[in-house]
Amino acid sequence: MAYPLLEQIGSAQDLKRLETAQLEPLCAELREFLIESVSKTGGHLSSNLGTIELTVALHRAFTTPQDKLVFDVGHQCYTHKILTGRRAGFDRLRMLGGLSGFPCPAESEHDAFVAGHGNTAISVAIGMARAKKLKNEPGKVIALVGDGAFTGGMVYEGMNNIDTLNNLIVILNDNKMSISKNVGSLARYLTQLRTKPEYSRAKAGLETVLAAIPLLGTPFVKLLQSGKALLRRGIYHSTMFEEMGFQYLGPVDGHDVLRLTEMFTNLRDQYAPVFVHAVTVKGKGFKPAEENPGEFHGVSSFDPSHLTDPDVAPDASFSTHFGNELVELAKENKELCAITAAMKYGTGLQFFYRRFPERFFDVGMAEQHAVTFAAGLASQGLLPVVSIYSTFLQRAYDQIIHDVKLMNLNLLFAVDRAGLVPGDGETHQGIYDPAFFSQIGLPVWSPCNYAELSYWLRMLVERGGGPRALRYPRGAEAPSLAALGCTGKPFDVYTTGKADLALVSYGALTEEVLAAADLLRAGGRGVDVYKLVQIFPLPDELPAALAGYNTVAFAEECVAVGGIGEHLRTALAGCGWAGNYVHKAIRRDQKLLHATVPEMRQALGLDRDALAAAVEGKNA
Repeated sequence: MAYPLLEQIGSAQDLKRLETAQLEPLCAELREFLIESVSKTGGHLSSNLGTIELTVALHRAFTTPQDKLVFDVGHQCYTHKILTGRRAGFDRLRMLGGLSGFPCPAESEHDAFVAGHGNTAISVAIGMARAKKLKNEPGKVIALVGDGAFTGGMVYEGMNNIDTLNNLIVILNDNKMSISKNVGSLARYLTQLRTKPEYSRAKAGLETVLAAIPLLGTPFVKLLQSGKALLRRGIYHSTMFEEMGFQYLGPVDGHDVLRLTEMFTNLRDQYAPVFVHAVTVKGKGFKPAEENPGEFHGVSSFDPSHLTDPDVAPDASFSTHFGNELVELAKENKELCAITAAMKYGTGLQFFYRRFPERFFDVGMAEQHAVTFAAGLASQGLLPVVSIYSTFLQRAYDQIIHDVKLMNLNLLFAVDRAGLVPGDGETHQGIYDPAFFSQIGLPVWSPCNYAELSYWLRMLVERGGGPRALRYPRGAEAPSLAALGCTGKPFDVYTTGKADLALVSYGALTEEVLAAADLLRAGGRGVDVYKLVQIFPLPDELPAALAGYNTVAFAEECVAVGGIGEHLRTALAGCGWAGNYVHKAIRRDQKLLHATVPEMRQALGLDRDALAAAVEGKNA
């Protein structure tokens, strides 16, 4: 497909050279390019289709990197990357050696900050704006924040600390609320008026003059401000942003690139922190994404001409298997509830929602609240199942300790995307949960296939007692692991006879460990494989079972420090074993790539060949 205007954009400066009449056709080309490109590579589609005009207008009015553009969440940044000279790299988006799917300062000076998790941009932007003030540097700091981020508390913590930063602009990308025609016309008029520099200078000058009048000046200024607040409350139904210190502008049409450009250009001269409320359509311009933005939030490659209903025919995965199994358990247990944090489709809980909407709770991008809310449910005798991606559950660690573990509450953490995660890179890897759960003594199970997931999910729902966690990887089960079935034992042993070497692992990495064992056996080495499902506490029988081997090698998709491999090393030492111990895990100095899982395993030394070489002493 030809993109005549896009082909003229090699940098953001080229955008500034276009005629005003070319901006709308450019946005149309960007929309077509993103649909075509992401359908081939996969990536975040809905969010990027909804922010094209906003991003074009921002780059037309401001100049990065002097002006800082901070995204929340960073998956909205595709148009930004195209406009800053990276369009040619989209054929390898989220692939090894290609573009990151999130802002990446190491990739470009135009990417101001890493942004893989939500509700961080306002706090970051305040820090950057304050730094500019302290260093007397020119330029604005603009935070482009999706409305989902406003379901998390950190946004409000940040807004409570904006002070009088007149180099800070916060844009709410609101793709849920609508503007009525009557209110919208007046709001648009006032927004246009209030963004003019003449208005800002006159307002500031008038308030300064009035405040200088002895005795009467300050009360009169406050009276005028309270009168304006009443008017704004009638128009906008809320003055929260103004009361926090912002100059509120909006609602504005987030797809009117000409009006947005005019407004942002005027905001280069501002007297206070500005809050812009832009209304957009998530998935704009691609009907399936507009109708089902949640399913098209993050996609694998797809054929735009042949799409199925994701609720009817989703791809098989650990997430969808978990979701369907939980529905069956909820039919039997009326106290079972499901909780997630803005990831209904990602966690497979759309099935639970459709069957038991009164027992399903999506709390938004608020993992801390999700955990403490679950604690409240559990304290009253209900059984919450909290399904959150491993990388996002990190954000609720204090709540896991203080609000759940200390009271030994009866709930289950269903930890999705556990282990290495393809495509999303360093911000989304599920490599910490075995360490942080085990450090506080919370029991953890890690099935490697659907059969084990079904069995242990039922066991953990029915067992009662304190908090426990069930972790499982992204995507579908590996055929070699599916063939293992489920014995219901806390660990299984695969042996071919007398061996002096034991390879130990859990979860999806068992695939590589079994392959490494085959490679070693082909070279004449006797090898047994131990596959754990109960990873913490380690099964009582495990240390004694391993004590008869000269070498024990433990491999895991987890950080080495604090990982399960360290617990096993300690357990073996405790029973007097003094053999050769090899622990293959993720070291602090290793870079986490955006790549496929096999490519990441190879880079981290966790693939078949590296594991086999490690136990033979051929690498670290």
